[in-house]
Amino acid sequence: MGYTNELAAGYAMTRTMSWTKSWTKCWIFDLDNTLHNATPHIFPHINRAMTAYLQTHLGLDEAAAGELRRRYWHRYGATLLGLMRHHDTDPRHFLWNTHQFPDLERMLVREPQLRATLRRLPGRKFVFSNAPVHYSRAVLKALAIADLFDDVFSIERTRYRPKPDSHGFLRLCRANHLRPQRCIMVEDSVDNLKTAKRLGMKTVWVTEAARAPAHVDVNITSLAQLPRALACLR
Repeated sequence: MGYTNELAAGYAMTRTMSWTKSWTKCWIFDLDNTLHNATPHIFPHINRAMTAYLQTHLGLDEAAAGELRRRYWHRYGATLLGLMRHHDTDPRHFLWNTHQFPDLERMLVREPQLRATLRRLPGRKFVFSNAPVHYSRAVLKALAIADLFDDVFSIERTRYRPKPDSHGFLRLCRANHLRPQRCIMVEDSVDNLKTAKRLGMKTVWVTEAARAPAHVDVNITSLAQLPRALACLR
C-alpha cells in the first residue's frame, strides 16, 4: 500500500471509530432467514411437523391438514392463530411439538463469519422472532452467537401475536427500555419491516431483490455487508 492510500485508509478508520464510539442505536435481528438460512432444511421440517400436528390432534388426513393450514395462514397470518381461535389449541404445546430438532447442528445453514460480523456492530443487540424460545435459543447456541444478544424476544412474549403485528414490537421496546427511533430492525420480511418503519425504526432488508420499497433504509444480501452500512443507519 502506498503512502497516500495508507494515509486515506487510516483517516477513514479514525473517522469510523470516532462516530461508532458515540453510537446510540441498538439492533433488533429476526432469526430465521436473517441470522441463518432456514429455507433448505429448517422450514421444510417445521412445515411437516405442523401438518402432522393437525393430523394427530384434529383427526385429519394429510391433504385436509394442509388445506386447513393454508386457510388459517391466509386468514390469520399463522397456523397457530387459527388453531387457538377455532380449536382452543394450547400454543405452548403446539410450538413445543412443531419445533423439535434433534439434528439441528446438521440442518443449520450458517452465514460465514457471522460472529465476527456481529461483534463489529456497535450497540446492544436483540433477537425478535416469531419462533418459540426453546428453538430460538437452541439456534443461537448452535451458531455460537448467543452471548452477543441482550435478550431473545420470542413469540411467547408477544402473547402469541406474531410479527408484523405492532404489539410484539412495542412489548419488546417496553421490556428492554428501548425507543423505536433508536432501533435498527434487520429482517428478511418486508412486511415486518413496514411495521418497524411505521414505529420509527431504521430498517435493513436481507434479500436478493434488486429494488427495495420506500420503507426500507438499506437492503443487503448478506449480514457481512452490515458493518459497511453503518453510516447510512446513524
